[in-house]
Amino acid sequence: MNRERRLAQAFVVLADTYAAEFDPLHLFHRLVHACRNLLEVDAVAVMMADARGSLKTMAATDEDAALAELMQTQSGHGPCMDCYRTGEPVSVPGIATESERWPQLAAAMTGLGYGSLQAVPVRLHERPLGVLTLLRTSPGCPPEDDVHLAQALADSAALALMHWSAEPARAEDVITRVQGVIASKATLEIAKGMIAQYTGGTIAEAARLLSAYAHERHVRLTDTAHALVTRRVAPDAIVEVKHPA
Repeated sequence: MNRERRLAQAFVVLADTYAAEFDPLHLFHRLVHACRNLLEVDAVAVMMADARGSLKTMAATDEDAALAELMQTQSGHGPCMDCYRTGEPVSVPGIATESERWPQLAAAMTGLGYGSLQAVPVRLHERPLGVLTLLRTSPGCPPEDDVHLAQALADSAALALMHWSAEPARAEDVITRVQGVIASKATLEIAKGMIAQYTGGTIAEAARLLSAYAHERHVRLTDTAHALVTRRVAPDAIVEVKHPA
């Protein structure tokens, strides 16, 4: 499939929010993977702002805990927070040269092998809701066309949040929906930890098991996580999906 077809497919997938089992967390998952598949990047993450204005990671192309920790270093300050506050893209072409400005971030990125960062706002009608982060192992700015495409994908995801329900929505309603998604993400992280502890595996493996269970039963991933955390579904039921009878 050529790039034009993959690009068209990405926008269709982001706009498909009317399925009964649509899960807003899947929307962010689709967004980061669309960016990695279409752009010259090595990793992608998306963060959304909570009620206090702190950024919370919603999805990343890598479930590695180190990447999540890297994103978390920017919850209060850093290029991603600058991007969210201004509603404008922020480019860091050489993170190694920013050790005085952002020492914790520079050390974390360098340790993981990343050389540059591009932050793009996730916004609705110019109102910032969060940040899409593009990471590359090499220093330098990404192609300008890639930044514009990343912005278009991020804006499409924000519009999808507004239209994910059949109920009419105002721009203000999206803020409430974002807070609900952040709460669902926190529950999902607890559920991942429960499965990882039960199986003795990694968080990434636990995430795959939860997704497989939700997919097999045509239910939302967030509903699956909530059922597990509230003990309405046992861990062994989740794990059994890996080895169906």
